[in-house]
Amino acid sequence: MSAYQNDIKAIAALKEANGNSWSAINPESVARMRAQNRFKTGLDIAKYTAAIMRKDMAEYDADSSVYTQSLGCWHGFIGQQKLISIKKHLKTTNKRYLYLSGWMVAALRSDFGPLPDQSMHEKTAVSGLIEELYTFLRQADARELDLLFTALDAARAAGDKAKQDEIQAQIDGYETHVVPIIADIDAGFGNAEATYLLAKKMIEAGACCIQIENQVSDEKQCGHQDGKVTVPHEDFLAKINAVRYAFLELGVDDGVIVARTDSLGAGLTKQIAVTRQPGDLGDQYNSFLDCEEISAAELQNGDVVINRGGKLLRPKRLASNLFQFRKGTGEDRCVLDCITSLQNGADLLWIETEKPHVGQIKGMVDRIRQVIPNAKLVYNNSPSFNWTLNFRQQVFDAFVAEGKDVSAYDRAKLMSVEYDDTELAQVADEKIRTFQRDGSAHAGIFHHLITLPTYHTAALSTDNLAKGYFADQGMLAYVKGVQRQELRQGIACVKHQNMAGSDIGDNHKEYFAGEAALKASGKDNTMNQFH
Repeated sequence: MSAYQNDIKAIAALKEANGNSWSAINPESVARMRAQNRFKTGLDIAKYTAAIMRKDMAEYDADSSVYTQSLGCWHGFIGQQKLISIKKHLKTTNKRYLYLSGWMVAALRSDFGPLPDQSMHEKTAVSGLIEELYTFLRQADARELDLLFTALDAARAAGDKAKQDEIQAQIDGYETHVVPIIADIDAGFGNAEATYLLAKKMIEAGACCIQIENQVSDEKQCGHQDGKVTVPHEDFLAKINAVRYAFLELGVDDGVIVARTDSLGAGLTKQIAVTRQPGDLGDQYNSFLDCEEISAAELQNGDVVINRGGKLLRPKRLASNLFQFRKGTGEDRCVLDCITSLQNGADLLWIETEKPHVGQIKGMVDRIRQVIPNAKLVYNNSPSFNWTLNFRQQVFDAFVAEGKDVSAYDRAKLMSVEYDDTELAQVADEKIRTFQRDGSAHAGIFHHLITLPTYHTAALSTDNLAKGYFADQGMLAYVKGVQRQELRQGIACVKHQNMAGSDIGDNHKEYFAGEAALKASGKDNTMNQFH
């Protein structure tokens, strides 16, 4: 017997036990409301989705073709429409997640207005967005189930037993819109205690997976900008531990931690690491510093020096009081960061790169896997990359290596529309199309995400509407470019009253007041024009 049928039976027994005072209560209506409110708290969601992620990680370890994906969403409605679209077109949400980008929280959700990605936005804006996303996903469940309940009632009224059985099976086997979220906690918004407190808020809101980076919290920069400053490993590991303690305290024992390293593009550190003996983690971190050997006589006022193997080394210190790493050490530092993080509590890795190149990513992952064989990546398919130019240049270089004639191409101008129909462009587009598949097969990428896609789609679609509506197209710009497309493509929110919950409210009114209910979905509702 399904959960739905069990609820009907249980409520019927409870109704009988309470006698005539409960005569107006319909057990099936209660069962419907329970089905529409499957997740009572954010912790329920975090526990449910953590189990999904763990299952998906194990399946990826067995077969690298079953990678996972997500798109970054900056509003609950955007996340809701994404999951509705996935269910409509792909029939399942399996292996599809949500991503919460700190960049988009800063740019779009701060009370200060648009901010750069430097951890200046309110901490609670992050947990607030997680809660909002899951509120909208739960509402998507309630709406879709409400449509099934209405269809079931219609089939019953028509006496169509076969249709009743079909719809009942859909209700009993209903797949929720609630999926895992990978949530960006930036560099932790302060010390380890601050990281722990915010992680708890995020988990209580529903996050089963938290991504944290190894930048200095008060110097944090977007991963695709200059000026990034990393912290010694012990500082970062304390924050990983803080997140794990938050998961364990709240009973999400299989919560997932993504350790992100920005070392590939970060040439600076704020601190010289504490080292207790040669070759320890602090000594390894310090070994990458840009130093000059000096004698005791060359010491100057205020100099900081390192004693290594009996030699005095003076690290290069900038006017900002930051210390500089040697050029060309970024990849080695990334590999050490990743191995260290996995050995100390992290579950997944994030390596922020400067370009989307499977070979570059594979080279680092292969080195990590020599120590941690099942190391897996979350990879940022970033809009900060010029994908067209990057892949056309990669193909250009491959053509040169193969001895092909490239005299018709200017490598520096390959973004130009004049190349769109060329062989080079077609090969590059195919490489872009298969980048996620290839990255997962060869470079250990378990999860592919695009951090800021819906930021860009909102801007693009608004521009397309505005340029016609405020010019000579008027209402035709909206009707032709938006509403007509919604109708023809079956976009659910064309019936925006239904999407906002009007029909759910009508059904609740009928549960509560019976025939006396004043409903909004009568013949004069203009939404009836949309079929």
